[in-house]
Amino acid sequence: MKSDSSHRFAGIIPARYASTRFPGKPLADIGGKTMIRRVYEQASLSLETVYVATDDDRIFKAVRDFGGNVIMTSEAHRSGTDRCAEAISLIFGKEGMEFDIVINVQGDEPFILPEQIDLIKSCFDDSSVEIATLVRRAGPGEDIFNPDQPKVVLDSSGNAIYFSRAAIPFIRDSQMAEWTLRHTYYKHIGLYAYKTATLLEITKLPPGELEIAESLEQNRWLENGYRIRTAVTTLESICIDTPSDLEKAKTHITDFDKFCYL
Repeated sequence: MKSDSSHRFAGIIPARYASTRFPGKPLADIGGKTMIRRVYEQASLSLETVYVATDDDRIFKAVRDFGGNVIMTSEAHRSGTDRCAEAISLIFGKEGMEFDIVINVQGDEPFILPEQIDLIKSCFDDSSVEIATLVRRAGPGEDIFNPDQPKVVLDSSGNAIYFSRAAIPFIRDSQMAEWTLRHTYYKHIGLYAYKTATLLEITKLPPGELEIAESLEQNRWLENGYRIRTAVTTLESICIDTPSDLEKAKTHITDFDKFCYL
């Protein structure tokens, strides 16, 4: 499934040990493998080069133990994007490897499919694309009001206009239960890709008002004039945020190995 694109892609998986809701999450066991290993192996089905970027010795050792690439980064980063920026700079400085595009693969999504990564890579077939991410159409009757599932409004070219935890747009003169029947809503899938130069630029920007209001860093990029191209996937993103999410994942582990081609 690895692309023959002329672009040089690097997948970076930010992984920190500290987490308010789930400390040590990257090292949680899922069917005999750590979560971070599951993510790494899935990303490697699409990408020739994958690195874990961490700030913790335990995660560093765990990745080394299964033969993965890993690099130590600062504890001070506010976001995975910031950690990716440091990691790609370190990889260049220490190993002399240059990459055109960095793909930020979430470290808590062991169900990530190579097709999703291939799709976001294809956005850069358009040379004007600086940043890309994935979205999924919400089905009729699907819950669009959960603030933990950000929504995004798109322009006619498939670029993001705004990200929100609210259901946007508001449908006037309609019952909220009917909104998905009246309009196509898009849910955001948290997989990002950036041209390397763009990644280094956006991580130098101060937090924006819309970013602070929604607690969504991608609004900072939009506030500062960067365009975010989206690609529509039909595949759901399953994020493990809490121990209860992990237990639910374990109930599907028999099918998971087939699902993930491992």
